[in-house]
Amino acid sequence: MTGTDPEQTFFKDPALDRALAMIMAVAAELSVTKDRLRALEVLLENVGTISAGALDGYRPKPAEAAALAVDRNALVQQLIEAAKGNQASLGAPADTEERYFAQ
Repeated sequence: MTGTDPEQTFFKDPALDRALAMIMAVAAELSVTKDRLRALEVLLENVGTISAGALDGYRPKPAEAAALAVDRNALVQQLIEAAKGNQASLGAPADTEERYFAQ
């Protein structure tokens, strides 16, 4: 998004528009997370390769932790941009299916 693009306006108060954009960004991330978690639960149930409580004790390896940090930072940046009024209407990334549903 460039500085010349108009900010989306749904409410008279621009702060509400920014809050809405932040909420929608979090909702989108939560939706994907829930879908992936459910798929993981089904796969684990079918294969039966995890013990009760294993998730609670899981600690990511350094490379995994780094990838998680990149994703987390991207989400935070998206929220900050929305709060500043720089949100944009973006569809899902082109690689969404590959990233989230590839086996």
